[in-house]
Amino acid sequence: MGLKNQVQLITYPDSLGGSLQSLRQVLETHFADIFKGGVHILPPFPSSGDRGFAPLTYLEIEPSFGAWEDIRAIGERFDVLVDLMVNHISRQSEYFQDFLRQGRKSKYAELFITLDKLWPDGKPVQADIGKMFLRRPLPYSTFTIQETGEEERVWTTFGKTDPSEQIDLDVHSEAVKALLAEFFYNFKKNNVRIVRLDAVGYVIKKLGTSCFFVEPDIYQFLDWIKELAQSLDIELLPEVHSHYSIQYKLADHGLWIYDFILPYRILDTLLNKSSADLLAYLRNRPAKQFTMLDCHDGIPVKPDLDGLIDTKEARRVVDTCLERGANLSLILSEGHKGEDGFDVHQIRCSYYSVLNSEDDAYLAARAIQFFAPGIPQVYYVGLLAGENDEEGVKRTGEGREINRHNFSMEEIGQSLEKPVVRRLLQLIRFRNEYAAFDGEFRVLDSAEDEIRLQWRKEQQVCTLFIDLKTNKTVIDYIDEAGKEARYMV
Repeated sequence: MGLKNQVQLITYPDSLGGSLQSLRQVLETHFADIFKGGVHILPPFPSSGDRGFAPLTYLEIEPSFGAWEDIRAIGERFDVLVDLMVNHISRQSEYFQDFLRQGRKSKYAELFITLDKLWPDGKPVQADIGKMFLRRPLPYSTFTIQETGEEERVWTTFGKTDPSEQIDLDVHSEAVKALLAEFFYNFKKNNVRIVRLDAVGYVIKKLGTSCFFVEPDIYQFLDWIKELAQSLDIELLPEVHSHYSIQYKLADHGLWIYDFILPYRILDTLLNKSSADLLAYLRNRPAKQFTMLDCHDGIPVKPDLDGLIDTKEARRVVDTCLERGANLSLILSEGHKGEDGFDVHQIRCSYYSVLNSEDDAYLAARAIQFFAPGIPQVYYVGLLAGENDEEGVKRTGEGREINRHNFSMEEIGQSLEKPVVRRLLQLIRFRNEYAAFDGEFRVLDSAEDEIRLQWRKEQQVCTLFIDLKTNKTVIDYIDEAGKEARYMV
């Protein structure tokens, strides 16, 4: 059974009302005809950090969110997507805690990457580390084994603390493969339909490389996990932030990919009132993609758009975003910054805020997203036209909290009354229901300050027109009676 070509929701388990039960209630009460494509529930598992992305296990649900029966119930009506951090697991997991007690004698020792798996004497070589794409100052952490007092250094790609909370898994190990298979069987049992492979680009560690998307080794792992998923009728979505050519390689490999280029392209188009770059991109991109504008991290810039953007022009876009309250995630590794020092990894903001909370601009952005081929995802803050949560950033010291506000039931009700939200829901319904979106896509000739996109399937045709001078959006289409109709978005 293939995926539905309809709109999906992205949300934390506790962001819409505080629990999985409230999420189900909100979905069934307000959005039954809106998120026909499914719901991506960001990690609902017990976790020791990174808002769910340092999971202790995938066999349990964090009790404060609910239980597996809640996921199963949501999965009865909506395709459920969950994350699997294939690269790492929590330091607090039973697996690593046992390793901390017993060291190499632990039955779980084979799960982890001790440094002697890379350097025979276990001593790291700075020349090798210098070639790596680092996400923290050093790619390993040092731990003291309780029973022996010996020090063990193990690979930790991610994590803001030292030692890290996120311990890398050795995907070459049969024990890791057995563990991942156990997680997948559990997903299947609980109505999970799609699994996002988070941080999959980092799973191969090989000296002399960047240790990021190491070819051809990564394909061996992807082939193995794809076969496992297919045997359970689960779709995979690899999550890789990298040069767009790597995304295209994944697409060539028959995998779904994320369109991490589109959010910036649309933002740039609306800020600079010029459609040329966006339309050139839409003519040539792979179709088998998940599209988004906003998410729990930020709008991707580097390395996703390397070679596609002029960094001077990008700096102007970034500066406008900063003026509108955004904050930035920066590239750490010197060798992976731009030649001119341009180091913006992601722009962190509410997409509604970065468009100056202008309803027409925001709806134009969503219309472009929904017309781009692929499965559209709408992040819960964007769904409710939420604005930058500067208070959340101050309270936590975490820049990403700017776009992670948790909505109470009362706030959800208030947001649903906003004209911009009502208009967005109407646009989503059109995208879900109009049959031409399963047909043929065309980029039509457009003036520099206009956008014209079209979908056609047999007698059904819909054409998007956006005037970038005013951000007014119009969809002309053939209705069920075969007559020409116009929808002012």
